[in-house]
Amino acid sequence: MANRLQTVTESLAVVLVLQAPAQPPPTAEQVQAGQRVFAAQCGFCHGRDAMGGETGPNLTRSTLLRAGDNDASGDRLRALLREGRVDKGMPAFRLTDADVTAVAAFIDAQRLKADSPGARRTVDAADLQSGDAARGRDYFNGTGRCATCHSPEKDLAGIATRLQGLELLQRMLYPAKSRAATARVTLRSGEAFEGTLASRDEFTIAITDASGRYHSWLTQDVTFTITNPLDAHVGQLARYTDDDIHNVLAYLQTLR
Repeated sequence: MANRLQTVTESLAVVLVLQAPAQPPPTAEQVQAGQRVFAAQCGFCHGRDAMGGETGPNLTRSTLLRAGDNDASGDRLRALLREGRVDKGMPAFRLTDADVTAVAAFIDAQRLKADSPGARRTVDAADLQSGDAARGRDYFNGTGRCATCHSPEKDLAGIATRLQGLELLQRMLYPAKSRAATARVTLRSGEAFEGTLASRDEFTIAITDASGRYHSWLTQDVTFTITNPLDAHVGQLARYTDDDIHNVLAYLQTLR
């Protein structure tokens, strides 16, 4: 009797699995929306194409997101974003369900592209030479507002001699962290503390002051301002068009 009951139970489980509605394939609009959200929130670490950046791994090769099949519904990605990976330097994110589903669709589209036969995993130098240096200079000094922080005569002088090709493009999009973010924290009493930002999450903020002393507070008990030299680059990732990227790169290649 027990064996027959087990057989019936197993058969019922198979029927339920077969009858479970399949996730509809993502729409082109979802993939495009996911690309925009990804570029703004994740591209700075993981690259605009989700295939790895200077500090973040290639998400199209992520064991977690590739486990079993794709993550079309975004369940695994949602859990990852909700918890973050503090040990890896990844904060928690608060995205809407629609944004998470869209980002999952974009990552999966990139995974399929990377897995396609004959997919190229490297960049030829010729691929990077389609920009217009004059337009790149105009973007640098105008719309992109790059000149508010950088100078061809100072920090960027000779950059095309030091960095070339893909290395220069990577540094342009995902610059190395040259200066740490700083914060000014003001207590309810009016006393203020300043220092290097040590950590910041939904509930706490912590700094290390000039003497090396660590301070931490509940965010609900203080007011604070954070200054991060790389925020402008993060915001830029969501605004760049492919033409902008190649044009600015062409301009930087003239700074020898």
